[in-house]
Amino acid sequence: MKLIILDHDGVINYDNNIYTKIPSEWRPIPGSLGAIAHLNQAGYRVVVASNQSCGRKALDMTTFNAINDKMYKAVIQTGGRIDAIFFSPYTNAEEHDCRKSVIMMFEEIAQRFATDLKDVPTIGDVLRYLQAAEAVGAAPTMVLTGKGKKTRTTIGLPKSTRIFADLATVVDTLTKCV
Repeated sequence: MKLIILDHDGVINYDNNIYTKIPSEWRPIPGSLGAIAHLNQAGYRVVVASNQSCGRKALDMTTFNAINDKMYKAVIQTGGRIDAIFFSPYTNAEEHDCRKSVIMMFEEIAQRFATDLKDVPTIGDVLRYLQAAEAVGAAPTMVLTGKGKKTRTTIGLPKSTRIFADLATVVDTLTKCV
C-alpha cells in the first residue's frame, strides 16, 4: 500500500499564523487539492494528521469537523479523496508535548492502516511535525508554504528532510518515480 501523510495548515490550506477557527477561514493553497487528486490517481492513500487541537482550546469538535467537511468537499470536487483525518486529542499544550502527540497520531495511523511507516512521505511545514516523522521512521518532507520558510532555518531539522516549494511539487516528484 502506498500511503502519504499530510499536515493540514500550511500544507493543504493557508496557515494564517493563528489557526483556522471557522470554516469560512479555510482556504486551499493553490495546487494542493489537485495534488491530492493526483496522489489518488497514482495509487496513494492520503491521510491528514493535524495537531491543530494541541494547545487550541478555542476550537471545538463541531467546528473542527465543519472545517474538515469543507476540505473534504473541496478535494472531492477536484476528483480526489482523503482516506482519514487524525488529530491530537490534547487541548492543553502545557501538559502535553505537541511533538509526542504527533508521534502518537503517526503510530495510530500505522495501526489503523496495518502498515509500517518506514519511508512513508510525511509532509509538513513545522519542526515538531518533521521531527515526529523522523522518530517513527517516516520520510520527513517539508514544504515552504505555511511556516516552512521559517522552519527551514531552524536548529533541529532532521537531516533527511526533503524540501519542496509546495505540496504540488512534492506530488510531481513522487509520481514521476512511480
